[in-house]
Amino acid sequence: MTTDHLMHNRPVGHIRHVASKVPEVTVYFWIIKVLTTGMGETASDFLAHLLGPVPAVGLGGVALAAVLAVQFTVRRYVAWIYWTAIVMVSVFGTMAADVLHVGLGVPYALSTPFFMVVLAVVFVLWYRSEGTLSIHSIRTRRRETFYWATVLATFALGTAAGDLTATIGLGYLGSAVVYAVAIAVPAIAHRWGGLNAVAAFWAAYVITRPLGASVADWMAVGRGRGGLALGLGPVTLAWTVAILGFVGYLAVSHKDVQHDNVP
Repeated sequence: MTTDHLMHNRPVGHIRHVASKVPEVTVYFWIIKVLTTGMGETASDFLAHLLGPVPAVGLGGVALAAVLAVQFTVRRYVAWIYWTAIVMVSVFGTMAADVLHVGLGVPYALSTPFFMVVLAVVFVLWYRSEGTLSIHSIRTRRRETFYWATVLATFALGTAAGDLTATIGLGYLGSAVVYAVAIAVPAIAHRWGGLNAVAAFWAAYVITRPLGASVADWMAVGRGRGGLALGLGPVTLAWTVAILGFVGYLAVSHKDVQHDNVP
């Protein structure tokens, strides 16, 4: 993926630094992304059991709106703000998928293709508007809006897909294995099959959701459901601590900060 060059009627040769609003894609990015997906899954279920589905969704929506408002306000990528927003998208995206299934009775076999269509629509609108889907281009308010709409759609899709495979006989551990294998496919296709880097990134990004959620569910649910019976609360807490550790490291080291000069 290459950085987009944004022209602002400046003389040729004049270089302006435009701060990116998203992190560089490193191994830390993928580790934290998987952790946030698992934490979001168990946190959503924990809050739904503790507060009830409707209050939990309301609280999740308010928290998501608040942290996204902060994310849009800052002028550059800030690790703890960005990843807090990702966590809240994970929690709320899980709730959105669960509401369709539990609240409205929509089967995962229908909600999964529905969210696929939603994601495709967002991609089409984003590309028609900006001419790129690269995360290295997130340097304007409009592109950042498309980016977060895409992230929310991927979380909802990944949640529905993960629950679908878990309920058709694979179980949570089986689903985790399937998605662990599946997430390698875009990387292999990009490296040796000529798959576009942007397409490979977003394909892997979608798969991280059911991968992380399946592992977290397997750890949390009872043995009668094929899990380790560690509980929703303890698993949520453990994954949160892991996220805080990695994000804290990145906030200090700045290893995931993009440094691009953009004309």
